[in-house]
Order: sequence, then C-alpha cells, then structure tokens
Amino acid sequence: MARPHHAPHGTLKHPAPLPHSPGSPLIRPLVPSCEVHMSTTKAEPQHGRPPHESGPFGWLRALGPGGRRAFGGAFGGYALDSYDFFTLPLTMVAISAYFGLDTGQTGLLTTVTLVVSAVGGALAGVVADRIGRVRALMITVGTYALFTVLCGFAPNYETLLVFRALQGLGFGGEWAVGAILVAEYASARHRGRTLGAVQSAWAAGWALAVVVYTLVFQHVGPDTAWRVMFWTGALPALLLVYVRRNVEDAPEATEQRLATARTTSGGATFAAIFRGPLLRTTLFAVLLSAGVQGGYYTLATWVPTFLKSERHLTVVGTGGYLAFLISGSFIGYLTGGHLTDRLGRKKNIALFAVLSAVCILLYTHLPSGANTLLLVLGFPLGFCMSAIFSGFGSFLSELYPTAVRGSGQGFTYNTGRAVGAFFPTLVGYLADSWGVGGALVFGAVGYAIAVLALLGLPETRGQELS
Repeated sequence: MARPHHAPHGTLKHPAPLPHSPGSPLIRPLVPSCEVHMSTTKAEPQHGRPPHESGPFGWLRALGPGGRRAFGGAFGGYALDSYDFFTLPLTMVAISAYFGLDTGQTGLLTTVTLVVSAVGGALAGVVADRIGRVRALMITVGTYALFTVLCGFAPNYETLLVFRALQGLGFGGEWAVGAILVAEYASARHRGRTLGAVQSAWAAGWALAVVVYTLVFQHVGPDTAWRVMFWTGALPALLLVYVRRNVEDAPEATEQRLATARTTSGGATFAAIFRGPLLRTTLFAVLLSAGVQGGYYTLATWVPTFLKSERHLTVVGTGGYLAFLISGSFIGYLTGGHLTDRLGRKKNIALFAVLSAVCILLYTHLPSGANTLLLVLGFPLGFCMSAIFSGFGSFLSELYPTAVRGSGQGFTYNTGRAVGAFFPTLVGYLADSWGVGGALVFGAVGYAIAVLALLGLPETRGQELS
C-alpha cells in the first residue's frame, strides 16, 4: 500500500496542506486495509532538522504538547512499575527469614511475577489495540498497585506467592502500553532517544525504592518493614489521576487503528502476529527479549542478596553500592537511547550485550575484600545492562504495524520476560551449592542468547510507523 506523506500538524482524517504550497489540494486520506503491512522507511528531510528539534532536548520539544503529556504519563507509570517490582528483591532477606524460606522458594517469588507478566503483557497489548493505549495504561497501573499493596497483608508464603503473581498481570502490561503510546507520538529521527528516556524511568523507580527501603529498614523492625515496603506500593494511584485528566492517544495512530477495526469487523486479531512474515519476527523477538531479560532479572533479583550474604554489607552499605549501580543504569538508559538512533537498533543491543556479560563476570568474581573495586564496577555494570534496553521500545514498535503493535510488542517483550524469569529461579537453587556470586554467571548466558537472536531480525532505524 502506498503511504501518503503527511504535512506537519495534519492528521489522517484532516491533513494539512503541503509546506510552501498554500493552494495545494488536501492529501488523500489513508485507505483502510485489512491486511497487516510492515513499516516502511521514510526519507530524512533534505534541509536538516527543524530548529525546535535541535539541542539535547530537541526530542522532547518535537513531541508537541500532547506527546509531552503522554511521555509524562508513560515515564511515571514505568517508574512506579519499577518501584513496585523492587519492593520484593530489596526485602527478600527479611521475607525469607520471616517465613523460613530457602533460596529456591525465595527465587520463585520473582519467577512467578515474571511468568505471569507474560500473560499480563499479552492481554494488555490486545486491550490496547482494542480500546486504546491510554485506557489500557490506566488498567495496568491500577492492577500492579493494588496487588503490591495486598502483598503487605499476606499471612503466609502461599498467599504472598498468589498476590505477587497477580501483581505480574499489571507489571507485564505497563511497559508495552506506555512505550507504544509514546512511540506513536515520536518521529523516526528521535524515537530511539525518546523511548530510551522512558526506559530511564526504571532506574528512577529503582532509586526511589532503595531510598524508601533504607529509611524503612532503619526505623522499623524487619518483621514489619517488609510489609511497609509493599504498602507504599499504593503510590501509583496518584498517577492514575494525572493520566485520566491529561493524556490522550496519538491522533494519527488512533485513526489508523479505528480504520482497521472498521474494515476487519473489529480489528486485526492477536493471531496476526503469528502469520506471514510476522511469525519469524515474533519468534526471534521473543528469543531476544528472553536473553536480555534473563540476564537483567538475574542481577536485579540477586545482587542485593549477594551484597548482604557474601559481601556482608549492612543495609546502609548495600544502599550505597546500589546507588552506583542505579546511577549507572540511569545514564545508561539515556546514552543507549542516543546510540540506538546513531548506530541502529541491532548494533546497540549487540554492543551492550557483550559488555554486560563481561561486567557480570568481573563483578561477581572479585576477590574477597575488594569492596572498593566492587563499588567502582557497579557503575559500568548498571550502565551496560540498562543501555541495552534503550532500543527495545523503538525496535519492537517498529517491527509491528499499528493494527497489531500492542499485541506484538506486549506478547514478545513479556513472553521473553517469562522465559527469562527462570534464570533467577535457577540461580536461587544453584546458590545453595555454588554461592550466589557463582550462580549469577548464568546471567551472561542470557546475553549470549540475545546476540544470536539478532541474526533473525531486521534493522529498523529510521522507519516511520505504519
């Protein structure tokens, strides 16, 4: 299908006249089709970027008022998603002591969250394709907030396991929906750094969780402190008010989605991501996501325990070490966003997959007593394992057309997360005999899988969303 060229500030339904041609006829509207087409590349402007898109924050100005509000909603949602997730890894030692758990049972709490998140991500993607990105975003945020709070009331391990699993439903869907919402506002020129900035919210939420954890565990006994941490998971309720009042779906993407729904009696189906050329894309995208997230969640889940049990750090000491890791993560997300626009999606992921694997090996095999070096290495470890994610939002959005973008991105990212979730469980069971530091090496295996998966996926840098 031929793609119409849209003038600035036009929409699919009411396009604006071409620049410098006041009397030009209106551009022909996009003809609806029930077929699913891949994205096509749009040539970059011949006269350079517009003045308002220059500078370090040109990508933000280029979003426009509606896009910036959407960015705020997605950033806040992902930050609080991260906060609610990290309430568990940070409190695992206290929970384990309270319920008398072994490392395998403790690791299962994280694994069940990530496995169920695959279901949540797929459902959220389908919902986003049916009812819109913003409404789906509100449902996911409300879900993960509710069940995080309920975890604090769990009377036993089994109940905590169930609540944590249900929390995964919202946790799995939020990122995919928020990333798509912002991607559909962003231009091809800036999409990588824009989505990289959204990804940086994960580090912001992680940092907030560490600060609250440090304060709570300093002033409250561990048997109650872990419950208080979960109760603070109610914070996302405030975000729902902002999103409901201020955020809307991107108009052009909404028109495309509705046009498809009208011509296919309800819209493209979830099964479309398993047909034709999209089948190959879906399989390799799942493998890529599984490898990267297997490595990441291994570290995110077990590094706090590693620092306490094998490095014998206090709560304050652990927070200090995590500060280096998290600050590296935040800068890594932003840097990776710029690099994914410059190098391309695949090269950025491959580069940081290799560097992340090297950092894991160094970080976990330093000799006992080398805690200063451990502190220094925390920064590049956080930098590399986060920069690899910066291209994910743009890459997955560009791999799927608007009609099934929610379904494709939600399914691949979160199914990969579910497969990768077995890495923390494996580490938990091996930690009894290998030690946590030795078992963490399996995170490097995940990054090797990710590099192999890139061989089956196309480069999408510079593509407009179709």
